[in-house]
Amino acid sequence: MRDALATLDARRAPSPAAVAELLKPVTWFAPMWAFLCGAVSSGAAFDWRWALAPVGMALAGPFVCGASQAANDWFDRHVDAINEPNRPIPSGRVPGRWGLWIAVLWSAASLALGAVLGVWAFGATVAALAIGWAYSAPPVRLKADGWAGAAACGLTYEGLAWFTGAAVLLNAAPPPEALALAVLYSVGAHGIMTLNDFKALKGDAEMGVRSLPVALGPERAAKIACVVMALPQLAVVGLLVSWERPIHAAAVAALVAAQLVLMRTLLKDPAAKAPWYNATGVSLFVLGMMASAVAARSVVLGGGA
Repeated sequence: MRDALATLDARRAPSPAAVAELLKPVTWFAPMWAFLCGAVSSGAAFDWRWALAPVGMALAGPFVCGASQAANDWFDRHVDAINEPNRPIPSGRVPGRWGLWIAVLWSAASLALGAVLGVWAFGATVAALAIGWAYSAPPVRLKADGWAGAAACGLTYEGLAWFTGAAVLLNAAPPPEALALAVLYSVGAHGIMTLNDFKALKGDAEMGVRSLPVALGPERAAKIACVVMALPQLAVVGLLVSWERPIHAAAVAALVAAQLVLMRTLLKDPAAKAPWYNATGVSLFVLGMMASAVAARSVVLGGGA
């Protein structure tokens, strides 16, 4: 009787609310913002192609990021049963293999939308989904190693989304200024992803996931995350100075200085303060992204400081 009930439950479709929770809307902001920054930094004229920007932001956030989150929840269901038992899959609100089916179908929908936006968007979508699935799924499972996992997330959430925003608006390869910022902010995002791993510290340790907080301990991982976040932003400041954009450079430098102050509080108790820093210091990080994008745009267009 119990097996029959389990089979019936697995056939029951999850509610729209459970599916929406599985796709984790809170995670969509980062790639959507990076896409917008890429679009701004491209120097693309404000013509009809800017109508594609909202569609591209939807591709980066609800579609590609959502599909990757669903895949991650499916392959992390045993870890989530320890860390977050109320998540849709371990709680049974997304029963059976529905989590996997949703991840596959949402990935297919992402590819279709990427194709509509053109060859550049489609290629970036293929790359982002490949990295997203490799991050979560065995046998690759990049997230099992803290360095590789955080690098994969930083690349897709920031760099690839930035690249896509610029490429879609131009329908061509992005200019070197946009590419340089995409690379630097991807590296900085590695530190952000390391801090994000603190929330799963217990379950990761029990299930053998070697995130940096598990492998190095919370204190050392937090110090490394701070350095990895700060140095690329300082490189951005140097880049803006070399582009003769002193106002933008000063703005980003001020934002970095504020982050350094907040990092002192983070390092006093990393395990407890990581969520707080993600809500405060990371907000300053993303503001610097847009300031840099505006500077790059003025350089590409050949305007003054």
